[in-house]
Amino acid sequence: MSTLSSGRILFGTFELDLSTGELRSIEAPHPNNKIILREQVFQILQMLLEREGKIVTREEIKGRLWPDDTVVGFDHSINATINTLRRALGDSADDPRYIETLARRGYRLIPALECRELTPGTAFGKDPEQREPSAAEMSENTARVERQMKPHS
Repeated sequence: MSTLSSGRILFGTFELDLSTGELRSIEAPHPNNKIILREQVFQILQMLLEREGKIVTREEIKGRLWPDDTVVGFDHSINATINTLRRALGDSADDPRYIETLARRGYRLIPALECRELTPGTAFGKDPEQREPSAAEMSENTARVERQMKPHS
């Protein structure tokens, strides 16, 4: 996936607004149900989303978050930032649903993504049951209905 710039990304039970850095649960769509991610946390989540299921290495995270002349305990800082992101997602390293740790290598986003453009009438607070189905969902539903309608031989 190319660099994400605007729109909304749906993954698991969350929706991320790329223009504002606001994260919302789509299971509990309430106007005040948003988490504004700190810049470093947002950057790591954006990297994971850009890679969609592929490894993001600790070196890549270090390179994106801190300029070469920065003096910081990178291992501790990366761990703390990943832990903050996991807390925001209600995730855990021991039983991950969103962020998988690949020992000494990096991290990988587990759920599949769905991208949406920001357009009028698609506000975050919309009931997930009222959202428009994706082309993949429509195709899957059509195939399922066709299978059910075929007479059994």
